[in-house]
Amino acid sequence: MTTRSNSLAQADLATALHPYTDARAHEQRGPLIIERGEGVRVFDSEGRDYIEAMSGLWSVALGFSEERLVKAATAQMEKLPYYHSFTHKAHEPSIRLGEKLVEMAPEGLTRVFFTNSGSEANDTVIKMVWFMNNALGRPKKKKFLARTKGYHGITIASGSLTGLPNNHRDFDLPAIPVVHLTCPHHYRFGHEGESEQDFAKRLIAEAEETILREDPDTIAAFIGEPLMGAGGVMPPPEGYWDGIAALCKKYDILLVADEVINGFGRLGTTFGCQKYGFTPDILVTSKQLTSSYLPLAAILFSEKVYDAIADNTHTIGTFGHGYTATGHPVATAVGLENLAIIEERDLVGNAARMGERLQEGLAILKDHPLVGEVRGEGLIAGVELVADKAKKTPFDPIGKVGTRAFEIGHEEGLIIRNAGDTLALCPPLIVTEEDVDAILARLTRIIDRTWEWVQAEGLKG
Repeated sequence: MTTRSNSLAQADLATALHPYTDARAHEQRGPLIIERGEGVRVFDSEGRDYIEAMSGLWSVALGFSEERLVKAATAQMEKLPYYHSFTHKAHEPSIRLGEKLVEMAPEGLTRVFFTNSGSEANDTVIKMVWFMNNALGRPKKKKFLARTKGYHGITIASGSLTGLPNNHRDFDLPAIPVVHLTCPHHYRFGHEGESEQDFAKRLIAEAEETILREDPDTIAAFIGEPLMGAGGVMPPPEGYWDGIAALCKKYDILLVADEVINGFGRLGTTFGCQKYGFTPDILVTSKQLTSSYLPLAAILFSEKVYDAIADNTHTIGTFGHGYTATGHPVATAVGLENLAIIEERDLVGNAARMGERLQEGLAILKDHPLVGEVRGEGLIAGVELVADKAKKTPFDPIGKVGTRAFEIGHEEGLIIRNAGDTLALCPPLIVTEEDVDAILARLTRIIDRTWEWVQAEGLKG
């Protein structure tokens, strides 16, 4: 390690608490310091390069060092580096981005509210829905329906919607009224001999039973990722979203599509809800909105939601919610340029084409003795590692094998993510055939080496 790298590592260890990290383990292991990025690759402080097959955190659509985004940010910094949107103020970048998002959005989503992150956006959705129902004289209609293994953020409210144990454990969450339904993952939660279609019907019946048990007049909204991401990359079973959308309409429940990972081309369509054929009342975006070059999220919602909120702001005199950086001019300018590039370069189409190549290549791994299931859509995929392939038996404890594969990935020059023992892939939308083939080759070596380690450790079920 160079003197500079060692100095940086020591400073990190002396000062930082890292997210999603075992702090004591980090004290022993130290940080991997990423120094620069170029295209689909990043380089650490020792000069080693890695294919960033997770797009950072599911988010760098255009890859790293896209000069047009740098120039867009610089130009806006020189013109108007900051202004707020409180008390009737506005500026062109946020106005134009709002206009562009409405143009791109599914029909009926005509209003926009900006935040800084997906967590803040989902937190804001909760407040908007509560505000709306109070205004409509429905003070009991406050509960949310979410799903086990769903991911919606980490604030107190959005973290409550999230359905992952480590996001609740010792945080005293959930802290809002939320009911978590069965995760719509057929491989793990389907009954023996149950078809995917019958599994979907069972989950829809469960949702309706829950609504009736809780009382429809108390259920405000159903929130879900069209394709579930951080919980393990899980596409929905056929017919699932049709049934959920019909239930929401039947019982006057708002349908919220969390598109923070799915949005802007990830599945080979502009939005995930379009892939699965449903139209939400509220749609949440972030991550690929700016390729995460700057923090930004946007909530798109219908006139029905807007009118109820707007009428109440007139009664009260304000909408008492917002952030210092809501609609930040530099972030929204970068978002505009980012979306322009996605359209100009047909990166949604590229995601569909390269996604087909990725999914076909991954399908070969289904025969590997360590692999239980390969799943995904477009440029997002998950490979689940199991102790017993025939019985679908997970490793005990879950996550030990996945973490080892994650570590081997760094040695092989491939940055992936393990959700428990599922290896997740989410490469930038700019990937080429050569990039996809390199990802597949490196991932295969990772799984082979992990299999050797599992056998050596005697972990096979």
